[in-house]
Amino acid sequence: MKIMGINKILTAILLVCLSACILFAGCTGNTNGNEQTQQQTLQPTQQQTQTDTAAADERITVAASILPQKEIIESVGKDKVKVSILVPPGFSPHTYELTSGQLRSIADTDLFVSMGSGIEFELAWMDKIKGVNPNMPIVNASEGITFIDGYTEEDGTHVSGGDPHVWLSIANAKIMAENVCKALAKESPKDEAYFKANLEEYKAKLDALDGEIRESFTDMKNVTIMTYHPAWSYFVRDYGIECISVENNGKEPSPSDLAALIDTAKAKGIKVIFASPEYSTKSAYTIADAIGGSVVLIDPLSENYIDNMKSVAEAFKSAVAQN
Repeated sequence: MKIMGINKILTAILLVCLSACILFAGCTGNTNGNEQTQQQTLQPTQQQTQTDTAAADERITVAASILPQKEIIESVGKDKVKVSILVPPGFSPHTYELTSGQLRSIADTDLFVSMGSGIEFELAWMDKIKGVNPNMPIVNASEGITFIDGYTEEDGTHVSGGDPHVWLSIANAKIMAENVCKALAKESPKDEAYFKANLEEYKAKLDALDGEIRESFTDMKNVTIMTYHPAWSYFVRDYGIECISVENNGKEPSPSDLAALIDTAKAKGIKVIFASPEYSTKSAYTIADAIGGSVVLIDPLSENYIDNMKSVAEAFKSAVAQN
């Protein structure tokens, strides 16, 4: 009897162990199934990442001098281009010097879009830019633009060809965009239609802004503004505005020049002196204090070209309304 009882106990233990083994095997099988499911789920994501990376690697790498060029190039090239700007925010293209790291990056660049208007940065560095990448095509963004003559730079010398700030004209920006489109089409002929469509889209935005600005100045006559740096010649030419610059031959005004500027500002009822973030505002504040006016900063080198041109036009209009 005792032996039979022991056998029953052993049989029960064996059944429990067998059930546990079956349950464990089932769980292990489900785990493997889950891993396979996860692998199947992850695989398309990994493939998409590889596809996106390959597409990014096929982009045309473009270098340009100043920030306003970035929007123009990216508006034409969109996802087909990767743009790097050499003169960073807060620095002046009149004085900036390239770093060794920037020169190394240019060695691997597909295309360089020069402003081509005579800015000092390009005059000083173009030979070295060409030297690190002799086979890199260089497009002149200003080709076809009519320059305003008679511009004098910071060192007092006359710039051959005229005022280099050509980008501060919406009409000129359209020409620049056209030159960029031609250059990108040469780099990637299969995408020419794509670039041309983007160009027309961007030019339509520029035309709309130009019309908006013209309308805003329609009823204003004898409009005069005063700016520290003479960067806005093309803008004021386009919209019939008179602009008086504080700088004298690219230098700080003398005491007698300041006195004359103050008298002129008072005579014309000017209440706002415009200055730029890249330049000293000392003389601008001196004049503003003398006329009971204010200093307003406007940026000729903003990355957001269309938004900035609209903001500048609004600032000019607001200033004129105070005259």
